[in-house]
Amino acid sequence: MKQLVMYVRRNFCPYVGIARHVLDELGVPYREIDMDIDLAARERVFEWTGFLSVPTLVIAEMGEVVPYEPPTYLPRGHSPRGIDRGSIITEATDSELTRWLNKHGLIPDDAAEMKDALDRGAD
Repeated sequence: MKQLVMYVRRNFCPYVGIARHVLDELGVPYREIDMDIDLAARERVFEWTGFLSVPTLVIAEMGEVVPYEPPTYLPRGHSPRGIDRGSIITEATDSELTRWLNKHGLIPDDAAEMKDALDRGAD
C-alpha cells in the first residue's frame, strides 16, 4: 500500500498552500515532514530536486518517507517546478497536482474531472 508524503518548510510558500488546499479539498490523507526540523529530510529533497523546493510530494510505501521508485532524472540546475517525475512532484499547480494524484490512484477519475471542470469555471 502507498502513502503520500509532503515535504515542507516553515517559511510561507504559495505552492504549499495550493497543495494543502487540493489535498484537503479532495480528502487525500498525507504525512507532512518539515525540512526545517528534519535535516535528513532537507538532504533528501536537495538530492531529489537540486534545491530545497517545497512542497515536494512523494509517493512512498506505507510507513516510508522516500519514493517507492526512483524519480525520473532531472538535470542538475533545472527547475523541478510542476514536473511529474513519476513518484515525485514539486511545486505543482492545483491542476498538475490533481492529475498526478489521479495517475497514482489517490483520487478517482471523477474527482479529477470534477476538479478540472471547477478550475475551468474559475477562469
